[in-house]
Amino acid sequence: MPKLVVTRTVTDTSAWANSQVVDGGLMDAVKNGKRDVIITGSLSVVHALMAEQLIDEYRLLTFPLILGAGQRLFPDDGPRTSLECLSVERAGAAVLARYRRTAR
Repeated sequence: MPKLVVTRTVTDTSAWANSQVVDGGLMDAVKNGKRDVIITGSLSVVHALMAEQLIDEYRLLTFPLILGAGQRLFPDDGPRTSLECLSVERAGAAVLARYRRTAR
């Protein structure tokens, strides 16, 4: 599967098969892309896309762990987003929930 890497520091993606660094801006890459975008492990990318209302569906894999601190997926000062639950299922020790953004 082809992968785009959003980074400020990495220039060589040869260690990851089928990967290339996003050329130009993140928003342009997402808006001009012809396929679904799946984000793993980058809260800053998710927050940037949230701010531009470019996320249609959230697939959240949640592990039952209480940290008590850390960055939030939906920050208090972020844009208000109405979501509809599409599905919830157990995935081993985790829960996979799918939500889509509802029309306002």
